[in-house]
Amino acid sequence: MQDTANKNTFTLTNNQTEETYTYNILEGTRGPSVLDIRTFFADTGLFTYDPGFTATAACTSTITFIDGKKGELRYRGIAIEDLAEHHSYLETCFLLLNKRLPSKEELNDFDLEIRHRAYLHRGLQKLFDAFPDDAHPMATLSAAVTALASFYDEHIEIQNEEAYLEMAHRIISKIPTIAAFAYRQSLGIPFIEPDIDLSFTKNFLTMMRAYPGGKMHLCANGHEEIKDVEVRALDTIFTLHADHEQNASTTVVRGVASTGAHPYVAISSGIAALWGRAHGGANESVIAQLEYIGSVDKVEAFIEKAKDPNDDFRLMGFGHRVYKNFDPRAKILKELQDELREELNLDTELMAIARKIEEIALSDEYFVSRNLYPNIDFYTGIILTALQIPKTMFTPIFVIGRTVGWITQWIEFKKDETSKIARPRQLYTGK
Repeated sequence: MQDTANKNTFTLTNNQTEETYTYNILEGTRGPSVLDIRTFFADTGLFTYDPGFTATAACTSTITFIDGKKGELRYRGIAIEDLAEHHSYLETCFLLLNKRLPSKEELNDFDLEIRHRAYLHRGLQKLFDAFPDDAHPMATLSAAVTALASFYDEHIEIQNEEAYLEMAHRIISKIPTIAAFAYRQSLGIPFIEPDIDLSFTKNFLTMMRAYPGGKMHLCANGHEEIKDVEVRALDTIFTLHADHEQNASTTVVRGVASTGAHPYVAISSGIAALWGRAHGGANESVIAQLEYIGSVDKVEAFIEKAKDPNDDFRLMGFGHRVYKNFDPRAKILKELQDELREELNLDTELMAIARKIEEIALSDEYFVSRNLYPNIDFYTGIILTALQIPKTMFTPIFVIGRTVGWITQWIEFKKDETSKIARPRQLYTGK
């Protein structure tokens, strides 16, 4: 019950002992207030029980805000719609790291630094040869980022703002190169080195697609050159993935950070967590499911299977743990998907299946009543497929976008004087 003497406190009564305990209510600038129960165990001898941390705030943060009921997402207070439409991914990176958007001169300097830091140490490149040719790029990517800690071990002693930013800029710039190398290693083809004359996103696409000597692979649209619409589409995807509050992989990054491990080891741990099909691997699963459905005329049958409580089939790419309205990122990507279809003249069977599923789900009472709207994974998989990016690279692309969020969260955690090593408690039910 609410303490009538102080509106900023909350009083709990233990009905077993009739003892009462009062705790402060902490107010944020947005979202629900928080009950400060840091002394709860010492006061009561009890733990709280919250599997999945569905009602637990483990930190304070000024980075990202989500209102799931309103379908709202903001980075540093700026709406995701504004960032996706008017700003590049690198501007978004600067915003997350510096708490403000860059000036034109600052953006040019930041862009130039990221381009020059994109190269990998020759010793690190040898690591890729240790993996089999068919290794999933996520496995190689995670291992290479862990190994990166040994090449820049000085980052473990970071104590000032300049060092924080150098560490962050380095990992942001090198992740696309590592991801592209991991992909090419999985195909058994030579690496393409970064090109400082290319923008962040175009450089990544070039490192993925180019033949040795710089000649480009032919794309589905028949053009050898990477088109501006392709760069813009992937850059938008990076922006939409840049951060997402205290999700599973970010929680892992902060948890590893709490042990004092190297920041790149924390990032590697985040990569491993992101790989799961319930998290970053979901967009890969969406495409696999569309391929499994196979044709538009089979969609309605699979929709009925998804609605059948006795059927194990679940429709991938619908609903979200946080958003109880339309995922704002999905709205942006739906418009982008339509633009891609027109500008690249794409109308594949896969996209037709997806459109049919979307059409039914948005009007079917079963999905609408359960807030099962298409989420970001549904559209990301379709768009990446349209960009001729293979399924195995969907999650590495998520990693590229999310790296800035992880490292910003890591920095925030390290600067927080109240932070402690992560150590949840348990309800023991064994012998």
